[in-house]
Order: sequence, then C-alpha cells, then structure tokens
Amino acid sequence: MTDLQTRFGNLTAAHVADACLRAGVPVRTVSLRPVVAARVAGRVLPAQHVGSVDIFLEAFESALPGDVLVVDNGGRRDEACVGDLVALEAKAAGLAGLVIWGLHRDTVDIQAIGLPVYSLGAMPTGPLEMRTLPADALQAATVGEWTVTSDDVVLGDEDGVVFIPAARADELLDLAESIRDTERRQAAQINAGTSLREQVRFAVYLAERKKRPSLTFREHLRGVGGAIEE
Repeated sequence: MTDLQTRFGNLTAAHVADACLRAGVPVRTVSLRPVVAARVAGRVLPAQHVGSVDIFLEAFESALPGDVLVVDNGGRRDEACVGDLVALEAKAAGLAGLVIWGLHRDTVDIQAIGLPVYSLGAMPTGPLEMRTLPADALQAATVGEWTVTSDDVVLGDEDGVVFIPAARADELLDLAESIRDTERRQAAQINAGTSLREQVRFAVYLAERKKRPSLTFREHLRGVGGAIEE
C-alpha cells in the first residue's frame, strides 16, 4: 500500500476523521500515542493477544507487505503485550507498523528499530497469564469501541489513529485532501491579515441564527465552503 502511505504522508488523521464525518462514514478514532515519531498507514492485520507471542508470529505468516499489526489486548494496563522482538520480527516481515490496544515495553529498543508503533503506554511487566484463544483471534481485533478486520485500513499520527473501510479509502482520502487544501487556504489568509471570522462570514452567521435559531455553524460553514469542523 505504498500509494496509501504516500497520500497519508501529506495528510493528518484529523483530515481523515473529518472526511469520514462529511461522507457519513462512522468516525472510528482512538487516542493512542506513537512510541516512534513516525506515521503509520496500512491494511489492518488483526491479532487478539491471549498471553503468548505466538499469535503474532502466526499473524506474520499470512501478512502482506505494508500491513499493520493491530493488537487487541483488551486495553489492559497491568501488562505489556508487545516488546522489541515482536517489533523487529514485524519489520523483517515487511509490516508498516504496529497498533496496540494495550501496553508495550522495551521502548528504547523499539525506538532504535524505527518501526512505527502506537500504544496506550509502556510498562516493564510482560504477559501475566495465558487465556483461552478465541476462534477469531486472527480475524478481528477490538480497539477501543471499534472492531476492525483486514477489510479496514489504519492511519495514525501524533493525534492518534483512525480506521477506515479499505473499499472507501480512495474516496475518503480525496475528501481529506480537499479539506486540507481548504484549511491551508484559510491559514494563508489569516497570515495575510484576513481573520477567520471574516473568511467564514461569522457576522452573517450570527445574524442568520437570530432569524433561524436552528441554524448550526456547521451548516453555515458548508454554505460558505469552510472546513473548520469537518
């Protein structure tokens, strides 16, 4: 998915989230932090962690270059489920990164490896127990309130990650690019001395809202071509 990585390299997760909102696609975002200061973009390779690293090794057996391992550890904060060896093996397998709904460890080593890794945080403690392996352990992963599969794409930056349907990736990235371009024009005009209020005709909005209290700012923005909120 080189093209996906290239296109997202000129966008942000916020642009994509706004594109989902505008397109009527569920906005599936999660606040995860990058361990390595690098963006991640690729097809979801799901894996449910149950206490042993072998589930990740099995996932790598069917991975395609550019996939992103999405680890479901139930959001646990009492154990780390991914360390440096998993990150190194993922890099060797051609993966584009890892997204962990849980904790990682071996931070310094992971940073040295350089593969994008996102998680809820770090902890020295490794897996504490073995749990029953679900039948769909390699078919789906739950991250926050969202369940994702290989039919999804994950995109991440400093703000967190967003999941989008792979089948609609081109459409949503096109829309995200148009939102980005609008925002850049607005920023340039602010720097040139035209306030955002002037650009979005905020005084007109306030006047119209007096006449029609149900008028929302988002509705007004759509009418004037703004892109502040979506």
